[in-house]
Amino acid sequence: MRWPRLRTFALIGAAGSIAGLAAFWILTLPAVVPASALPPYSPNPDNGKTMFDIGGCASCHAVPNKDPDKVDRTRLGGGLGVKSPFGTFYVPNISPDPRDGIGNWSEANFVTALWKGTSEHGNHLFPTFPYASYQHMRLDDVRDLFAYIKTLPPVAGKVRRHDLSFPFNVRRLVGGWKLLFLHGGPFVPDPSNSAQWNRGAYLVEGPGHCAECHSPRNALGAIIASERFAGGPAPDGDGWVPNITPLGLQHGNEVWSEKDIASFLNDGMTPSGDFAGGAMTEVIRNTSLLSANDRAAIAAYVVSLPPTQGPTRPPKKKKEN
Repeated sequence: MRWPRLRTFALIGAAGSIAGLAAFWILTLPAVVPASALPPYSPNPDNGKTMFDIGGCASCHAVPNKDPDKVDRTRLGGGLGVKSPFGTFYVPNISPDPRDGIGNWSEANFVTALWKGTSEHGNHLFPTFPYASYQHMRLDDVRDLFAYIKTLPPVAGKVRRHDLSFPFNVRRLVGGWKLLFLHGGPFVPDPSNSAQWNRGAYLVEGPGHCAECHSPRNALGAIIASERFAGGPAPDGDGWVPNITPLGLQHGNEVWSEKDIASFLNDGMTPSGDFAGGAMTEVIRNTSLLSANDRAAIAAYVVSLPPTQGPTRPPKKKKEN
């Protein structure tokens, strides 16, 4: 009687495993936005440029140059290597080149990438591409951004594959990540706050994707919701990103006012007279191109963030003599 029972248990276990894998496969199917979901619309490339600037598209996708001042922001051939705890991601070509870029993408393909994190071939995109924030963008703004990118010059050249170790190179597992962490939709204004505050909230939480750098992450690379905007290790492991909640900006030796934040987004100068460094210099290149009203709106939202304690910054290593 023993062997038939073992065989029965084995068959039940195998059936359960198959059912579990089938359920996982179905639940992790890449989501898409069909063309039929896009109503008639005449895109506004000028607004698309604003989305391009606040989104920092050129900072990642422009062809790298050793001299940052010589980078051509219109040549989106990609190639930048982005280090992470999971390996190195290489930013793709999103120029209008029909073979190597997104020249053959439909508008629905583009909306799908930003809202759902799914490629034009129906594969999961890695969340290094900040679609967890871009999903909050309004449809018209996404379509305007696509229209603006199409006005830029095509750049030939495929970017090398990501350098990731197993199992982080398995795209299907990203579907599980999305089930856990990709929630939400286009930004909904808060009627209890001003139009300026809502504009700032939209720019910060959506296209600006500020939380993607200014928040600590868990072991799976997702933002720790309870410490959003509270700073922590830089995503590439190089340096420390500051806490931009009032606990970080309105305490200590350097107290930031709303005007200080708006001014900083224009010229990169801190209230103490120092200037932004590291990755923030690229952010300032982008925010300096925004209107003064948009920078003021961002500042109005940032000062309203709830004070949040983030990770403790490790002490600086002493230099050896």
